[in-house]
Amino acid sequence: MFWRMVFRALVRQWKKMLMIAFTIALGSSLATAMLNVMFDVGDKVNQELKTYGANIRVVPQTASIMSDRYGLQSEAYLREDELGKLKTIFWAFNIVDFCPYLSGEGSLYNTDGKKLSDSATVPVFGTWFSHHLALPTGEELDTGMKAMKTWWSVEGSWLEDDDENGVMLGSELAKKTGLKAGDDILLSDTAAGGAAAGAGFKSAADAASGSESPVRLTVRGVFDAGGEEDDAVYTNLHTAQALFGKQGLITSIEVSALTTPDNDLARKAAQDPDSLNRVDWDTWYCTAYVSSICYQIQEVISNSVAKAVRQVAESEGAILNKTQLLMLLITILSLIGSALGISNLVTASVMERSKEIGLLKAIGAYDSPISALILTEIMITAIVGGVAGYFAGLGFAQVIGQSVFGASIAIKITVIPLTAILIFAVTLLGSLPSIRLLLSLRPAEVLHGGH
Repeated sequence: MFWRMVFRALVRQWKKMLMIAFTIALGSSLATAMLNVMFDVGDKVNQELKTYGANIRVVPQTASIMSDRYGLQSEAYLREDELGKLKTIFWAFNIVDFCPYLSGEGSLYNTDGKKLSDSATVPVFGTWFSHHLALPTGEELDTGMKAMKTWWSVEGSWLEDDDENGVMLGSELAKKTGLKAGDDILLSDTAAGGAAAGAGFKSAADAASGSESPVRLTVRGVFDAGGEEDDAVYTNLHTAQALFGKQGLITSIEVSALTTPDNDLARKAAQDPDSLNRVDWDTWYCTAYVSSICYQIQEVISNSVAKAVRQVAESEGAILNKTQLLMLLITILSLIGSALGISNLVTASVMERSKEIGLLKAIGAYDSPISALILTEIMITAIVGGVAGYFAGLGFAQVIGQSVFGASIAIKITVIPLTAILIFAVTLLGSLPSIRLLLSLRPAEVLHGGH
């Protein structure tokens, strides 16, 4: 009898129930979309921010100590052959890109031996541009500066990683020297006391150590980075190693990693990992905090210190937290709107059926079974609307992912029970005003036109 009454009520008031289902579906779809995006937005936001630079810098331990304590520069190096170990740490998959650098001071001359720069020296950086690396794990990886400096504006072309006779110049340096893409230059190692000699230059392939004669190189491109790099020369890592006589050595590594925003545990660990108890240490080590990734990098790169680039790392955490908070607020507001809509519709339904409810009470029905009848009707409607809204929400999530991040949003299974609980709670809360109205109905007043 109970279920027959429920079925007849649903059929008789199908238009109103359809409106209730539609209201619930809207709330369910927004909740589903926002929760899926919120749970997946961390990686998406991090991926977007990775296009704006590295968030970890690795330097030799001696150089770090001399710089931090005495403000001095130390001639210390890391080993190029250990770079592949970066992809063997616990959070290897979170390391998106990395790029080694060998820095030094050089002098620029034209092919006739005339010095081009007014400055005594110019900064010279050897690096990977787009390097194919075989990893110790047997995997292969393409990484380098081209992927990490996507905001650079380049006239001409990027330097190829196998081009050992080319350079790229910063825009400010190019203006001072009058150089452009396609020009030939002579580059000497200032520290080695190289002197320009018009006929005494070497090719990069012939420069084995030091540079008694400048190396002849061709300008492949002029870049505008918007920073101090615009006054520098960038060349292939092996070319710089040959020029400065530092085969197999590098001075620093820039690492771009996906990280989790810092909390109190991460900040405490960053100060002194040894101060953590075993449980906290395991939690910290197995969470992708920038400090734990730095710690793991130091474990695999000999005599190194890995430091977070705080401006980048902290900005990532702040942006991610604000983005997730925005998603959560949208979810809450959408559910509040659904609850208000459900409340109005169910209250209107109870008022329309006041005589029916009054008659049930008059023939002996208690408030509890009548309330259960109304709630069952609403919950069945909520299930239909919630299921439809969930699948619509999955579609909305993909639209958001493609339009904002240019990538699909991963479907999180945990969203299903969360959405179900939220819809149940919202439907129940939205029905409470109508239940209070139902309980206040008096059969005599209703049946004799009192309401």
